[in-house]
Amino acid sequence: MAAKDAPPRWDRTMQQRLARGEAAALGELYDRFASLVHGLAHRVLGDERAADTVTREVFGHVWEHPDAYDPRQGTLRSWVAGLTHRLAVQRLRTTGTAALARGGDGSREELEREVRRASAAARADYIVHSMPAPLRAALELAYFQRRDYRRTAAALGVTEEEACRRLRLGLQLLSTAHDATPPAAPPGYGGAA
Repeated sequence: MAAKDAPPRWDRTMQQRLARGEAAALGELYDRFASLVHGLAHRVLGDERAADTVTREVFGHVWEHPDAYDPRQGTLRSWVAGLTHRLAVQRLRTTGTAALARGGDGSREELEREVRRASAAARADYIVHSMPAPLRAALELAYFQRRDYRRTAAALGVTEEEACRRLRLGLQLLSTAHDATPPAAPPGYGGAA
């Protein structure tokens, strides 16, 4: 494996510690990623209790299956976020299907639209929080504070061209949120999410 393809040292060390059954490693992983996991789950599910449940399921899965993480496929953060996404979407589909079976309002098509919407929103949140700080800052100024590229450039202390470049790159990253298809569910969690 080339040096640039190697996962960060922390990721490799954490996986090894989890594989040895070190409870302290799970605590460190939780401290580092709990807000990410809970936030993504809440974004998909729109329910605090369900997000709490998914958070427990994610860290339970990581504890029971640390070898499921493949460092060659990306960072531990990305793997945990992907696992969260899959479990939250699976829970959304399960609860939506149960509501349909009980005679609730809506249809399977509406449920799938809701799953796709929640999935894209959660992916967009993850993309924004994972992008480099200069891109995120430019997007936040332009979107939340409604500044044009000139005022964004002035606020960031960069040229107008650089502000445009940051905004363009940030928007290109965000545009991938809607195009992504959810990966398969992890082993032991039923059918594909």
